[in-house]
Amino acid sequence: MFRFVTLEGGDGSGKTTQMRLLEEHLGSCVVPRLLTREPGDTSIGRDVRRLLLERRDTPLSCEAELFLIAADRAQHVREIIRPALAAGQLVICDRYTDSTLAYQGYGRGMDLSLLRRINLLATEGLAPDLTLIFDCPAEVALRRATERLNRMQDETSREDRFEAEGLEFQKRVRSGFLQLAKAEPARFVVIDGDASPESIHGQVRRIFDERLQS
Repeated sequence: MFRFVTLEGGDGSGKTTQMRLLEEHLGSCVVPRLLTREPGDTSIGRDVRRLLLERRDTPLSCEAELFLIAADRAQHVREIIRPALAAGQLVICDRYTDSTLAYQGYGRGMDLSLLRRINLLATEGLAPDLTLIFDCPAEVALRRATERLNRMQDETSREDRFEAEGLEFQKRVRSGFLQLAKAEPARFVVIDGDASPESIHGQVRRIFDERLQS
């Protein structure tokens, strides 16, 4: 059943742009839907998002980062995602459990089996029906992310902590997403994030239109 969809990819992969374009496309559909994101789409999550994404003088440990992400996800699932699914809505989420495996697992080197257990606890086993991964070379993604951050006006609240990890970190994250997709081909669709936004949107529209018609 096509009810819960997640969008994944590294920073600068174009994922959030495609989320916005998808929202515009689905505006003409009669299917009830909810578009949401992690971290930060609950009142508690907004505070967590600032802690996770803004660089500070005192760095977060890997463990603190993981527990903040899990706390945000647990609240998000209970407060937003599960109620929407129970109401019959199609839920589309910008980032979910696969981001934890890619960033904290492949990127930070934390134990994947531990991360999966924490994901399971935070979500009570709620898994996506479909996951789209927007993939592009880490060099391209990092350049895009840096350009986006440089356009931000408020320099005191730049969400650039993960971008500041550098190119090798972003390469590990990208490799992680691709390995996850290879392990579960029935759930994942890998989309060329290095194409034009219009071309990518066309691919996304076809995927959604086909699934919604079926």
